Amino acid sequence: MSNKTKHAPPKSGDKPALSPKLRFPEFRDAEGWKSKRLAELFSDRQESGLSGLPLLSLMDKEGIVPQENSNRKNNSNSDKSKYLRVVPGDIAYNTMRMWEGRSAYVGLEGLVSPAYTVCKPEAGVHGQLFAYYFKTPQFIEQFRRYSQGLVKDTLNLKYEAFSKIDVLTPTYSEQQKIAECLSSLDELMAAQARKLDALKTHKKGLMQQLFPREGETQPRLRFPEFQNAGEWEEKRISSVIDLISGMHLSPDAYSTSGEVPYFTGPSDFTNDIQDVTKWTNRTANTSQAEDTLITVKGSGVGEIWYSTLAEVAMGRQLMAVRTKDGSSRFIFQFLLTKRSRFEDLGSGNLIPGLSRAAILDMEACFPSPPEQQRIADCLTTVDDLITAQTQKLAALKTHKQGLMQQLFPSSEAVEA
Repeated sequence: MSNKTKHAPPKSGDKPALSPKLRFPEFRDAEGWKSKRLAELFSDRQESGLSGLPLLSLMDKEGIVPQENSNRKNNSNSDKSKYLRVVPGDIAYNTMRMWEGRSAYVGLEGLVSPAYTVCKPEAGVHGQLFAYYFKTPQFIEQFRRYSQGLVKDTLNLKYEAFSKIDVLTPTYSEQQKIAECLSSLDELMAAQARKLDALKTHKKGLMQQLFPREGETQPRLRFPEFQNAGEWEEKRISSVIDLISGMHLSPDAYSTSGEVPYFTGPSDFTNDIQDVTKWTNRTANTSQAEDTLITVKGSGVGEIWYSTLAEVAMGRQLMAVRTKDGSSRFIFQFLLTKRSRFEDLGSGNLIPGLSRAAILDMEACFPSPPEQQRIADCLTTVDDLITAQTQKLAALKTHKQGLMQQLFPSSEAVEA
């Protein structure tokens, strides 16, 4: 066994040059990244008293945006004299939440709350590159370690502590190349997200037209073959569905393996057997393929899921809606139009909840079986497009995460 001798911590600049796993071709033979203190790369921008500039907010996903675009209540003080100026290229971070990685690249000039710290990049420092770098797990861990305070709610990372953190840094040209790569990927993800939003908006509009409004017996939009089919028939929902209640299982009755997937709430909803996290042995209260699962207790009341799994054991927070005539896809889409009503019914209770009667006693209008099938086929096609687009966006996010793991040095390299 070899003897290990303890050495004093190296000073900035003493660490050997290191490289990430993945480098662009033009930098593969270049020297390794050099260790520097953040004090060498960023200064603390303390420019206040400029009340004429627009107020900005730091959002988790969108970054720095105009406050009016943030969908947040404006809690800012009318006196903006202490608010801090930011300019494009800066990085602003939430002083009390940097241990969670709450930082963002600044793309427009404006004012941020004095609760932020504003980092001004020095010459030869590409702010956008470091905005990505600061989101890596190794950096977030460093921010947590250097934050001061006894508990999470009091932790803060002021510039003085921030400036003492070591970072491996490439040349400016390599910084720029990495930043351009990741920002291009972000732009592609944003475009895909817009497509997903457009599909969801399209489906919402379709559903508003394919189902009658409250108090009406015909929808505003009907397929050509049903335009002269007359009014939809009003029925009590209990005449077309059955409800199967879930049952409570003690924690020792389910685990990570078993015969049947066990869902206790919306967070468990999945049709991919590989993603099931809770399993139990077969019980009497199970759903079957093509049932609609609905959350009837707790904060997720009204959440609806169409299950294609052969069998699911349900907790008491869930019920399965099973059709009597095989119109399962139509009933699923119909129930989606009632989500806000379910939420309203559930919210009136001390513990949010839907009774069996609240569902079964509802009355609504239903078309003939052929028209039900036509509506279901149309909306299911849009659902399939939404699912495909969601998967495409998720794949891009995974790809970006993998790229970042390779384009930046590992935590072992940073701390070596």
